[in-house]
Amino acid sequence: MKFNKKITNLLIIAISTLALGACSTAKKSAGSGDVYTGNATVEYLASGVKDRVFFATNSSALTTASRDTLRKQANYLRKNKGLNVVLEGHADERGTREYNLALGEKRANSAKDYLMTYGISGKRVSVISYGKEKPVNSASTPLAWSQNRRSVTIKAK
Repeated sequence: MKFNKKITNLLIIAISTLALGACSTAKKSAGSGDVYTGNATVEYLASGVKDRVFFATNSSALTTASRDTLRKQANYLRKNKGLNVVLEGHADERGTREYNLALGEKRANSAKDYLMTYGISGKRVSVISYGKEKPVNSASTPLAWSQNRRSVTIKAK
């Protein structure tokens, strides 16, 4: 009888462990495929220098493609020392207004910080967040959301 009770207890523990393990979820990486990589919404700051970078959902982390674009922007800005820029941070339509404004600011600041690592003075770069207020694609689809999660570099007036 004791032997059967031990086996029963071990089976209960094993089944419980498997059940709990099945409930866990893997953390989604920043490069999870939800970052827009096309060119339909991209414009140019200068010839060959894209004006925007894109972000994953709920993230302000720069992707490899974003860092490449920002290096080109930094090179352009180093060659044009009199030029100041504004980094506009944007988010998709999901989330509250306050959350998206904060996220847009984080995205623009991530881009600014990266430009500064390439020798661009912070005095030449200002940041503004529009949150979800200025979408480039107003559809409620994953593609539209990925196009709207961005930071756009424009020439300051």
